[in-house]
Amino acid sequence: MSKMQGGLNFQTIDEFLEFLPSGERRIVEALREIILECVPECREKLSYNVPFYSRHYRLCYIWPSAVPWGKVPLEGVQLGFANGHLIPDEAGFLEKGNRKQVYVHTYRGLREIDFELVSSYLFEAVAIDERLRQEKRKSR
Repeated sequence: MSKMQGGLNFQTIDEFLEFLPSGERRIVEALREIILECVPECREKLSYNVPFYSRHYRLCYIWPSAVPWGKVPLEGVQLGFANGHLIPDEAGFLEKGNRKQVYVHTYRGLREIDFELVSSYLFEAVAIDERLRQEKRKSR
């Protein structure tokens, strides 16, 4: 249990989902469905009380504002990409903020979710994950 998260300590994805306000839950469920459909081989695991998705390395996470992180106030639901700095972003979809590696997109409503756009970023994240794995294998 982390002080940074106001004492929250979810044991399961279902516990996490039950905690969320209905608007955030609908956004999280929609994003989760897209991730699991586009990357069926990924692993889903709670870290920092939110779902993270990985293959060889972390691909992405879903962070709703109802789950606090320290003194950083969040708004909406963030879809974060662990290697966002490596994803080509011609669409201007990703928010860099003051981060060097992890980039996010914030959703404030369910209607903002564009399946095709999210899918394309997920497929790019998978390609980067595979490339990083190959590079690591070559360096051994």
